[in-house]
Amino acid sequence: MGLADFADKGRRVGGYVSRIIFALVVVSLWLAFSAVSQAADAPLKATGYKMAGDATKMRIVMNFDREPNPKWFLLRGPNRLVVDLQNTKFALDAKDLKARGLVKAVRLGDLGEGVSRLILTGKGPFAVDKLDVLKNDDGSGYRLAIEMSAASEREFDEALANQTLTTGSTVSADKGERVGKGPTTTAGHRFTVVIDPGHGGVDGGAEGLNGTIEKNVTLAFATELRDKLAATGNYNVFMTRDTDEFLRLDDRVRIARQHEADLLISIHADTISVKGIRGATVYTVSDKASDPQAQALADRENLSDQFAGMEIKDDNKEVTDILIDLIRRETHSFSMSFAHTLVGQLSTSVGLINNPQRSAGFRVLKAPDVPSVLVELGYLSNAKDEAQLLDADWRGKAAQSITNAVALFAAAKAENRAGG
Repeated sequence: MGLADFADKGRRVGGYVSRIIFALVVVSLWLAFSAVSQAADAPLKATGYKMAGDATKMRIVMNFDREPNPKWFLLRGPNRLVVDLQNTKFALDAKDLKARGLVKAVRLGDLGEGVSRLILTGKGPFAVDKLDVLKNDDGSGYRLAIEMSAASEREFDEALANQTLTTGSTVSADKGERVGKGPTTTAGHRFTVVIDPGHGGVDGGAEGLNGTIEKNVTLAFATELRDKLAATGNYNVFMTRDTDEFLRLDDRVRIARQHEADLLISIHADTISVKGIRGATVYTVSDKASDPQAQALADRENLSDQFAGMEIKDDNKEVTDILIDLIRRETHSFSMSFAHTLVGQLSTSVGLINNPQRSAGFRVLKAPDVPSVLVELGYLSNAKDEAQLLDADWRGKAAQSITNAVALFAAAKAENRAGG
């Protein structure tokens, strides 16, 4: 073979190799594109679901292997948050979906046509404070984070109306616009009082020397106070319970918030080891108790949820901070102001304990935007106090004193609002 023939054969072999390499590159690119395309077409996987919070505020987190694009909207009758997710497969533990706190029910499923749906039913009206998609810090995927809080029917209706005007109901807002608006005060708002009869149902509360049960005393007195306040025609008046039923402490707070209460009055009648101590006391909330007796009372009242076999625990530090640190300065100031007025009014009609205005960390008083007091009508461990609590005339005088204090407080608040 001559040199020219050898060179020509080399060129032909090189051409074959080049074509083979080119074909391999094309096949590799096609396989890579196919793999990417298949991955993009594969369903998103929802691999984890967690809820933390109570009946006043909840946080829901759902994890995904890739970034979801949720579309959400509100429905009423009952109050619901609906989240639609394209091409998503739910692989969640049924135990994690158990309803709790502000969320009354959790439902999820496939709607067909490539859409999966999550439905959160609220325990009454609520606000969606935040709904966003966040990348996990470890780069393993994404999470959908939802924050909800108890709200009034008016606020829920406003959110529905805003939804209709801005999103056509089912179109997801941009990520930067997924934060809900806070409550607004209406000019025609009527002063609203929520009365909370302590204990109830399986939680009877304290028991008197002669067998009087606290839950019955508080309900009877709260009913009389409600009727006196309603008779003035000046207020909207609600009760957290008007029957012998058990309510969690956070549910009592939720009810006050959902009624947009201007004032929450929690009614109690405790016992104490020193039987000679008697008289009414008015408590406000604080992180540090005013005295050991106030701390002991708060500890007893805060354990009431355990009477229904419910474990009291804060799911994480964030929720703990919500329960403890949401006492707004203005709300606390109003609570203290009403407590001072109430002590003055009660002093004219019923006996008061020494140092009758006290404070401690009562969970039932921790609504962040509702001025709240706990009225200890007297001590069932004292025979004279127990007799008074069962006396219709005494209850009438005490209820009238509280009604007078509410009138003074409402007038002062209206004047303050007008002046501001």
